Amino acid sequence: MSNAPKYIHHVNFPTTDPERTKEWYAKVFGLKAITPKSNTRVVLMTRGNFDLHFTPVEEMDRMAPYHFAIEVEDWDGFLKHLTDLGIRHTRPIERPENQSKFCYIHDPDHTMIEIVYHGKRPA
Repeated sequence: MSNAPKYIHHVNFPTTDPERTKEWYAKVFGLKAITPKSNTRVVLMTRGNFDLHFTPVEEMDRMAPYHFAIEVEDWDGFLKHLTDLGIRHTRPIERPENQSKFCYIHDPDHTMIEIVYHGKRPA
């Protein structure tokens, strides 16, 4: 038995509009909403390999600098996807030391999301 965590199962963020949140995360990241099997008000969304949960709140506190990061397989394709959806992102930054790129977007509740891409990782 190991005391090391296997992986992060989910993270939970606040949302002021659960339906808008479901629609946005479905179209941007392809997440699917899951119906909770309890009477909880939380919005459950999954990609199969990770989950995001959203708890309804009346007002949002400012999230920055808190954020989460999503790794993408096709950098140019995903940035085009964002552009096609009308979602603005920060200027991409490249890290030559590990051949990675990243930029930031915000969801409708202003949760900051880092978009990350790693090319060929050094051996």
